[in-house]
Amino acid sequence: MDDNDGRRPRQRRTRADALRNREQILRAAVDLIIEQGPTAPMELIARRANVGIATLYRHFPDRSVLLRQVALDTVRQCGTEARAALEEEPDAFSGLSRYMHDSIDLRIGAVMPVLADRIPMDEELLAARRDSREAVDALVEAAHLEGSLRPDITSGDIGLLIIRLTPPLPGAMAPEDNHRLSHRHLELLLDGLLRFVSTEELPGPAISVDQLTRIPPGPGPGYAGMTAELRSKERGRCRPR
Repeated sequence: MDDNDGRRPRQRRTRADALRNREQILRAAVDLIIEQGPTAPMELIARRANVGIATLYRHFPDRSVLLRQVALDTVRQCGTEARAALEEEPDAFSGLSRYMHDSIDLRIGAVMPVLADRIPMDEELLAARRDSREAVDALVEAAHLEGSLRPDITSGDIGLLIIRLTPPLPGAMAPEDNHRLSHRHLELLLDGLLRFVSTEELPGPAISVDQLTRIPPGPGPGYAGMTAELRSKERGRCRPR
């Protein structure tokens, strides 16, 4: 009995240590994906996570497994944050603001565009993306219903704004300064989303989250995946007045 009682705390500590190591590896992987891209050396990720390379490979047998888990965790966390923001904030616009700041902290706008063409979309990832999309749609719809969000703003607009604000600026700026600037500029942008300060209809195409996720990754002019219908809308709405 004494032996069993002595083993149990060690087992609990082992599980806690393993979970902490896993989280450190994932955080380090996100940092280095943003800094160096998805081919950052696994040894460097282990060093940044303060774990041995054997520990990294014990959790993630190869790079593809690690990158997939980074994508899955990031998308799941964003869905969780969107639901929590809608439930816990006093109004929907405050919830939307909180969600956008949380998304910058999770750095989905910098990580997912980089990983999009490297991660096969299996059923688990598709389900996580669908769940996250539904949570953001509910948040945007609630802000529309309460009259606080401009009626011409879509969930896709919110996703694109996060993508534009999250990646670090070029140049030798400290990552923490880049991160603080992202939050600062989001606060400036949020004023433009409020319904009561809008006076004119927005130019350009309205894009849904579904259309956003179908935009192929990689270089190209403008929104490479926009349909002819969206381009037609843009031309019609951007005529000189």
